[in-house]
Amino acid sequence: MNLSAIWDIFTKILDICFVWIAFYYILKNVKNNIKMVLIVKGVILILIVKVLSDLLDLYTVGVILEYAIQWGPLAIIVIFQPEIRSVLESLGRTQLLGRHKILTVDEREKVVYEIMRSVEYLRKNRIGALIVIEREISLEEYIKNATKVYADISDSLLETIFFPNSPLHDGGVIVQGDRITCAGAVFKTSMNPNVSKRLGTRHRAALGIAEESDAIALVVSEETGRLSIAVDSKLHYNLDYDEFRMMLIDELKPKMEVFFEADESEGEDE
Repeated sequence: MNLSAIWDIFTKILDICFVWIAFYYILKNVKNNIKMVLIVKGVILILIVKVLSDLLDLYTVGVILEYAIQWGPLAIIVIFQPEIRSVLESLGRTQLLGRHKILTVDEREKVVYEIMRSVEYLRKNRIGALIVIEREISLEEYIKNATKVYADISDSLLETIFFPNSPLHDGGVIVQGDRITCAGAVFKTSMNPNVSKRLGTRHRAALGIAEESDAIALVVSEETGRLSIAVDSKLHYNLDYDEFRMMLIDELKPKMEVFFEADESEGEDE
């Protein structure tokens, strides 16, 4: 096998890898957007009906579907422009190599300890709070419009920020690594029709940021003191203290660490 053949094989493998990476990130962002999921389902349904119409020789249905397939992409771009833009923005914010700081075990324990101490104080005193922890997808668009803090995370600082008389009380805090980057951040609220109307702005904002990024959003209810976590487009509502803490620990673990733990547990079962 000469050098030219080796290079040809290498380029083909590289080509396939780029395509799969593109599909992975597109599907990863699409699944977090409810309207985009509906669009994909609709397109798949049209293609299935088109195949069936060809097999059964349904002339009229086939002609209509041909027009739909021909002009459908343009109609989708026009009608669903905001949703498509949202997905593209999410892709643009995603850092392939990761921009967030990988915390050591000690740093991770400190983050959990400080957050849980503040959460305990906030819920007992019925003080509302929204703490968003950045992961792979950058939250820079929210950071740039918020009040910059750039301080080591601590329970006293979180309690001060969310104190009712504080001007930053109503916004959210963004945590990068083991530091509080900003306070008073304003997030887009979720438009999910299945969300209970009883939930307030904080819970909807937490779910909104969890729908468009991979961030972990922690919520303390001002009215009830209940604890909730929004992550991966889902809101885990009214968790008890231990459930809240364990879920936070699990979500903060690096992906590779979770992978190795899963392998070890499978080995023990065998």
